[in-house]
Amino acid sequence: MRVAMIGSGYVGLVSGACFADFGHEVTCVDKDKGKIDALNGGAVPIYEPGLTELVAANVKAGRLKFTTDLKSAVKDADAVFIAVGTPSRRGDGHADLTYVFDAAREIAGSIDGFTVVVTKSTVPVGTGDEVERIIAESRPEADCAVVSNPEFLREGAAIQDFKHPDRIVVGTDNERARVVMGELYRPLYLNRSPILFTDRRTAEMIKYAANAFLATKITFINEIADLAEKVGADVQEIARGIGLDNRIGSKFLHAGPGYGGSCFPKDTLALIKTGQDHAAPLRIVEAVAAVNDTRKRAMARKVQAALNGDIRGRSIAVLGLTFKPNTDDMRDAPSIPLITALQDMGATVRAYDPVGMEQARDVLNHVTFCDDAYACAEGASALVIVTEWEQFRALDFARLKATMARPVLVDLRNIYRPDELARHGFAYESVGRAGPVK
Repeated sequence: MRVAMIGSGYVGLVSGACFADFGHEVTCVDKDKGKIDALNGGAVPIYEPGLTELVAANVKAGRLKFTTDLKSAVKDADAVFIAVGTPSRRGDGHADLTYVFDAAREIAGSIDGFTVVVTKSTVPVGTGDEVERIIAESRPEADCAVVSNPEFLREGAAIQDFKHPDRIVVGTDNERARVVMGELYRPLYLNRSPILFTDRRTAEMIKYAANAFLATKITFINEIADLAEKVGADVQEIARGIGLDNRIGSKFLHAGPGYGGSCFPKDTLALIKTGQDHAAPLRIVEAVAAVNDTRKRAMARKVQAALNGDIRGRSIAVLGLTFKPNTDDMRDAPSIPLITALQDMGATVRAYDPVGMEQARDVLNHVTFCDDAYACAEGASALVIVTEWEQFRALDFARLKATMARPVLVDLRNIYRPDELARHGFAYESVGRAGPVK
């Protein structure tokens, strides 16, 4: 089938490359000429394991193209995906749908023959209705069906998630659109991936409900971690004990510095605003967002406590800047409020991340960026692990101790065991365990 993917960012590029790998003819469209020129030159603008190779293979096979010409891409397409950004709107926190609606107007003027217009971007309930209205108003004679097909891609594992999904959600009541969507995803049938056909508004809500629930699990275990520290319990054993209950499950029960990234912060906020607009307040989700925002900056107090309050004028080394490993995404990363709080306390900060340093320079000020973990630790009074990159899971503690001003490790991801660090002569502070080991 012929696919036009409007938006060549994270979702659009991954989805377009994977559809092309299924054998479809895909044209990715973006207004950013620099991005399109880079893609045509073989450069992938985001870090995602395996994506560069996947894009190159499908470009070489002639199944994947990049252009700024939306009209030509849409004119020949059986399905047009809207995969543009929906950031939080400044001032009120609602999802900013400007790019979605602009894309709908441009698509309307380019449709030729029956076309399925698919909203892939994460959008509030009712957005598909407005996209349908915009197209009908702009081009009354256009023969199209507007479908919701939310994405469920984890950064760092997006290709695997696209090709081996837990579920595919398709929101439409149009039988012709169902046939087209079924054909697009037909290559996955051998994997027995369940396709859930539902109405459009329900599909839009499924995405937000899923993200809000996962954010709730993360925030729940983080609050349990705080209590565990006070009462002398171990949050990792607690998580294991409750996660073995198949009604709960073990995923997203890892205590840490709070959630970040491109989805959970903005999607929980957008869902909260939707609830308020419809007089159906989501009190649990409101609490989740508030607790998470407070938690990120509060992690600086853990560093302060590990140094017995003596932090002013100290050098603090931060390992891991991106919101999670295997991505260069700095959006709402816990490292940002942590570092800002440390600086407000009078500390100087050195930092290292295997992939996200270039992006971090745009959002962090007065930070010394280092070439590796050991250069980062040089002269530091404390080493703080913020992102659980694999490179940080087998650190040479003898080497670290020799280069640091003080042997103090604050492990916000619980990568290490307290007894292990004690053997190496480190003061150790973690999350959800009883007290620092010194």
